[in-house]
Amino acid sequence: MWILITCTLVTTLYGTNLTIANVSLPQIQGALSASPDQISWVVTSNLIATAVTIPLAGWIANKFGRRRSMIWGVMGFGVATLMCGLSSSLAELILWRVLQSAFCSPLMAIAQSVVIDEFTGDRRSKATSIYMMGVGIPPTIAPIIGGYVCEELSWSWVFFILVPVAFLAIIGLLKSIKPDPPRPRTIKLDWIGFISLAITIACIQLVLDRGEREEWLSSGEILLECFLIIIFGWIFFFHSLTSKRPLFDLRLFLNRNFALGIIIHCIFGMLFVTPLVVIPSMLQQLGDVPDVTVGVLMALRFVATAVAMLIMVFFASQWNPRALLLLGFGLHTYAGILMSTFDMNTSIFDMAWALSITGLGVGFLWVPMTIVTFSNLDSKRSVEGAMMWNFMRSIGSSFHISLSFIVIFHTQKINYADLVEWINPYINHLKSNFLANDQISFISAAEEISRQATNIGYINVFNFFLWTSLLAYPLIMLISWPPKSVGNAS
Repeated sequence: MWILITCTLVTTLYGTNLTIANVSLPQIQGALSASPDQISWVVTSNLIATAVTIPLAGWIANKFGRRRSMIWGVMGFGVATLMCGLSSSLAELILWRVLQSAFCSPLMAIAQSVVIDEFTGDRRSKATSIYMMGVGIPPTIAPIIGGYVCEELSWSWVFFILVPVAFLAIIGLLKSIKPDPPRPRTIKLDWIGFISLAITIACIQLVLDRGEREEWLSSGEILLECFLIIIFGWIFFFHSLTSKRPLFDLRLFLNRNFALGIIIHCIFGMLFVTPLVVIPSMLQQLGDVPDVTVGVLMALRFVATAVAMLIMVFFASQWNPRALLLLGFGLHTYAGILMSTFDMNTSIFDMAWALSITGLGVGFLWVPMTIVTFSNLDSKRSVEGAMMWNFMRSIGSSFHISLSFIVIFHTQKINYADLVEWINPYINHLKSNFLANDQISFISAAEEISRQATNIGYINVFNFFLWTSLLAYPLIMLISWPPKSVGNAS
C-alpha cells in the first residue's frame, strides 16, 4: 500500500505542475514587468519541456534504475520549484520552469510502471484507480489552490507550497521503493531519435502558440518552424523504423490493444484539460465572474472526478473496459453538447452541471484506458509503454489547448469584422437607432460587438470539443477483449 501511496504522490507533482502556475500569470506579469507575449513563455516553455522530456523515461529508468531515477527526479523538481518562487526576472523563471518540467515529466511514466508491475490480476484495477487519482485530481484542484494562495500571499507561494510535497515524496521513495535488482546498464540513449523528436515537438508547439499572432505563413519564423517540422519529423519516423534500439519502438504499435489504448489516451488528453482552461477564461473575459466562483466550479469537477474514481476502486474489475470507455466518452460528448449552447447569459448552475459531467467522464476513463493499453504488453516493456502512454496524453493536451485558443482568436477576428459593419454611423437607420437620445454610443456598441464575437469564438471551441470526443468511439469498438496472454504480445 505504501508503494501505491508513494507513486501516487510522485505523480501528483507532475499533475500539479501542469496547471498550478497558470492562475498566477497576471500577477507574475505585473511583478516581473513582462508583456503578454513574453509571459506566455512561462506556459509555452513548460509545455515544450514536458513533451520533450517524457520520452526519456524509459532510458533513464533502464540506465539508473527506477528508484534512483525517481529520487533524483523529485529532488531536482523540489530545487527547481524553490528557485521558481525565488526568481527575480522572467528569464530566470522560464529557465527554472523548464528544469522543473525536465525533472518531473519522466517521473509519471516510471511511477506508473512500478504500479503496473507490483499489482497484477484483479489487484491492478483497484491499484490503478487509486494511483490515477494522482493524475486526474491535482490538475483540477491545483488552479483553485494556486488562485487562493496567489491572492492571499503572492505568486511565489504558488511554487513554494509544492516544495513540502516533494519532500514527502522523497521520504516515501526512500522508505517504500525497493532498489532495482542488478542488471546491465548498457542501454544507450538514441540521440538521433531524441533530438529529432524534441525539435519536431518544440516547433509544432511554437507554431500553434505563435502562429495566429505572427500571421501564420506570412511570418519567416513560422515558415522556418514548419520546415524544421517536416525535416526532423521525417528523420524521427525513418530512424525509428530502421534503428535496432530506437527511442520510440514503433513496433509496439503492432500490439492491437496497446496501439488503440495509446490513441484513445491521446484523444482523452485533448478533452481532459481543455474545459479547465477554456471555461475559466470565458467566465473571466465575458462575465467578469469572481475568482472564488470560478474556483467553486473547478471544485465541483474535482468532486465528480473523485466520486467516479472511488466507484472504479470497487467495481472496475467487474466491468468490461469497453463499456466503461463508452460511458466515459459518452459523458464527454453529452457535456460537449451542453457547452456548445453556452453564451454570456448561461447560468453558473448550467456551467457547473456541464463541468461535473466532464469530471465524471474523466473518473470513469482512467482505469479502463490503463487496463486496455497494458493488457497484452510484456512487463519488461512496461516503462517504455508507460512513457509512450504519458507522452501521447501530454502532447494531446498541449496541442488541443493551443488549437482551442487559435479557434477563439481567429473566429473572434472574423466575426468582429462581420458584425462591426452593422454599426457604421453613416447608415441612416442605424444612426438614428444608436444615437437617439445619446443612449448608446458607437464606442460602447463596438465593445459589445467585440464581446459577442468573442462569445462566438468560445461556442466554436465547445463544438470543437464535442467533435473531438466522437473520435474515440470507432477505436473503442476495435479493442480485443478479453485480452490474449502476455506471452503472445509484442
